[in-house]
Amino acid sequence: MHVVPHVRALLDLTDTELGASPWLALEQEQIDAFADLTGDHQWIHVDVARAADGPFGSTIAHGMLTLSFVPIFVGEVLRVDNASFGLNYGFEKIRFTAPVPAASRIRGRVSVAGTAPVEGGVRVTFAVHVEIEGRERPACVAEQVIIWLE
Repeated sequence: MHVVPHVRALLDLTDTELGASPWLALEQEQIDAFADLTGDHQWIHVDVARAADGPFGSTIAHGMLTLSFVPIFVGEVLRVDNASFGLNYGFEKIRFTAPVPAASRIRGRVSVAGTAPVEGGVRVTFAVHVEIEGRERPACVAEQVIIWLE
């Protein structure tokens, strides 16, 4: 984990690779729960028997479920001491580049794409590649923007 002593130290991290988060198992139960929460019950996500004969050979995670782990991955590679909090400001340039089969393990490879001072803190843009264990192509490539306040 990369630790910075205070919010303003984030300004020195532009173009810094922070590393990869630990692997996270993504099981069918999580995919089903996400489908229930969002109402997205498309068969490719929840019908195990039908998806076995589908284009990917199994069910796959929703792209938005995969994306929802990005803030967790950022938090697993960076700690900002003496910050009051980090505010999720949004996402940029999101692409879902490969399906995540159920029972896969994923992690985030995180780097700092940019920083800028803002009133009371620092805006940080994180470039995150969501990797799938054993696969070359990432599942998702996104930029998350967080405003860290002092």
